Amino acid sequence: MAQRLAFLGSVELTSDLPAETLAAVAQAAEPRTVAAGEELFREGDRGSYMFIVRTGQLEVRKAGEAGREVTLRLMGPREVGGLTSMAVAKRRSATLRARSEVTLLAIERERFLALLAAHPELVRAVMAFLSAKVRGKTYQLATLLEDRPRDARPRVAFFDAKPYDRRFFAEQVGDDFAIDYLEANLGPETAPLASGATAVCAFVNDDLGRPVIEQMAALGVELVAMRCAGYNNVDLLAAAEHQLSVVRVPAYSPHAVAEHAVALILTLNRKTHRAYNRVREGNFSLNGLVGFDLHGRTAGIVGLGQIGRCLAEALLGFGMTVIANDAHRDEAYAQRTGVRYVELEALVRQSDVISLHAPLLPETHHLINAGRIAQMKPGVMIINTGRGGLVDAAALIAGLKTGQIGAAGLDVYEEESEYFFEDRSDRVITDDLLARLMTFPNVLITSHQAFLTDVALRNIATTTVANVREFLGGKRGAALSNAVLPPATR
Repeated sequence: MAQRLAFLGSVELTSDLPAETLAAVAQAAEPRTVAAGEELFREGDRGSYMFIVRTGQLEVRKAGEAGREVTLRLMGPREVGGLTSMAVAKRRSATLRARSEVTLLAIERERFLALLAAHPELVRAVMAFLSAKVRGKTYQLATLLEDRPRDARPRVAFFDAKPYDRRFFAEQVGDDFAIDYLEANLGPETAPLASGATAVCAFVNDDLGRPVIEQMAALGVELVAMRCAGYNNVDLLAAAEHQLSVVRVPAYSPHAVAEHAVALILTLNRKTHRAYNRVREGNFSLNGLVGFDLHGRTAGIVGLGQIGRCLAEALLGFGMTVIANDAHRDEAYAQRTGVRYVELEALVRQSDVISLHAPLLPETHHLINAGRIAQMKPGVMIINTGRGGLVDAAALIAGLKTGQIGAAGLDVYEEESEYFFEDRSDRVITDDLLARLMTFPNVLITSHQAFLTDVALRNIATTTVANVREFLGGKRGAALSNAVLPPATR
């Protein structure tokens, strides 16, 4: 019972309940287990209980065209389901299937109604929860795939929507088009959610390969609006073949990404993450926390675009020598700032810190590999806030094990789409390379958050909305200000 009380105390619905009411809820709740692949209930079933997920993940699935089911989103630990069925006897609006073994606490409808009658504090908690979390979302999910449009405005299907996305996009969107915010990532299974939409808005870990592009075209989608700078996850040739325009946000805040790179450098060098954890445990020892002065050291920046330049100027401020490699050299900039352009091999050999800001192209894939790591200074620090595919993770691990690499700060990872941006704390990490990287005390991994500042999010929303409006105004393809074209037409 103590564990159940502690768990309910961490759930948003019940976290602020008085001890007596919380104990009553815990007493009424029954533990249940659903095996991987089994259904908790099906769409259309009568709702007879509410539940709270303890461990595992449930797929929320809904019947689309011709009865084919699509995954709307995933439910994870501490999420509440079936609550609206407690107030009124209604049928389930979606099917819930266990992605892994799921444990949950369930309360039958009659017992829950009795709790409401006896505990007014629970009534207030339920009302607050419904108004904040469920009312609008349940309506949206229940009506998303209906044949009739909700209004006559053009629609944008916004995939992988997070609370911070909604906040900043709400500031920019007017009455000329509507946005359907979807928690699901875009992929072959979820593409039907874009039915009836003029455009889809996607992010770095969405799948816009040929199969998805073909589904988009069949659904009548005409625009892919990437709310990021990168587009390596988009099959541009397929988009061109199906006459889908593709736009992006070429720059949102180079300072945000550059400053995160600096944060990784300073944290790894001075080991502040380890010191923080030590002190919280009452350990004030300084052993193992020795860093080095950045002043007088050499930083190598691969990719001297807007982000690379912001980082170069910050590191020059620390008194570092900054060398750079870029396919397009700006000698006037180099002369003005003191940055020196070098070939990649020279940068690899001379740098104490290497920071990656190059685009992911066939020629830059695994730019950091076993051969280049062998040429680096022993103990070099590698920072990657660019693209995960720039680094060969297996080679990085080998270099860390020998000490050739002294530290690594990674805000991106080649296979990150399975993990980054989501709460995976209840699941085993099955990616052996990522799991191994997380065991090194001199490796710092962040979940693709370098862009995550208020300025960057506002700029992303502003540019994306402007891209959509430009398209709705009649521009197509190369005529769009931030168009992305296949290689043959650039």
